[in-house]
Amino acid sequence: MNAQDAPVRTLEGKVALVAGATRGAGRAMAVELGRAGAVVYATGRTTRERRSEVGRPETIEETAELVTAAGGTGIAVPTDHLETAQVKALVERVDRDHGRLDILVNDVWGGDHLLEFGKKVWELDIERVLRMLRLSIDAHAITSHYALPLLIRRPGGLVVEITDGTEEFNRRYREHLVFDVAKSGPIRMAFGLAQELKEYGGTAVCLSPGFLRSEEMLDHFGVTEETWRDATAKDPHFAIAESPAFIGRALVALASDPDRGRWTGRSVSSGELARHYGVTDADGSRPDAFRYFEEVFYGGKDGAPDDYR
Repeated sequence: MNAQDAPVRTLEGKVALVAGATRGAGRAMAVELGRAGAVVYATGRTTRERRSEVGRPETIEETAELVTAAGGTGIAVPTDHLETAQVKALVERVDRDHGRLDILVNDVWGGDHLLEFGKKVWELDIERVLRMLRLSIDAHAITSHYALPLLIRRPGGLVVEITDGTEEFNRRYREHLVFDVAKSGPIRMAFGLAQELKEYGGTAVCLSPGFLRSEEMLDHFGVTEETWRDATAKDPHFAIAESPAFIGRALVALASDPDRGRWTGRSVSSGELARHYGVTDADGSRPDAFRYFEEVFYGGKDGAPDDYR
């Protein structure tokens, strides 16, 4: 699969739901699924009329328009995935409109603004703690509860839990107890869902981006996607960063693989899938952030980020 060629519509006729598609990896995965021909329901809390607590300007309507512009069919549905009635109504709409769900991407998070690094758990604001756990665990469980009965209606459904860090990488403490727990949850969810979907011919995988050049991260460094390498002056490790399109392309390769069941129950990174499927990032490179951090940043190996691209 060469992601730079004209898009191959390997997902024509498929229906996908990307829960948490407002920005970052979620938006990019929605767009790439659309590029491959899928109908994509893009959900989130920020619309052109209302911003979520995250406070970012990106909207689900923009995401849906990008999906359609890429060649798919983008459908924006404002949804708070902690509200069971809203999630139930969302899935009923998908069923009513298409009668099927082939791909569920559970990318709900929106908790970075709640993080307080450098504090012990007893020093944290308990309301922030509970909110992060709800955003990471409850929202994913609620979405699966309502969406999976539609997904298992046909064999071959795919569920992708999105997190930060692979199972192997997250054996290292993530230096914030609640963040650590929050990002381990989707890994175990994918493992468990793989067992529950087995009899229906379904696949469940946990997928993590590497060092993601999200809109928020670019703003943090004061750069754009075109000038992102300027940020390496502040953080040399940013040179291993990947565009959001990278995980989107990796996801499409996985979803298009008739033998994708080989991955079920596993925790993988965008870099690992990219190596396996021959996917590249927007600049033609193939960044492997987790291998870089394990070997160079933590392991002390002599190496540069470009050696891992």
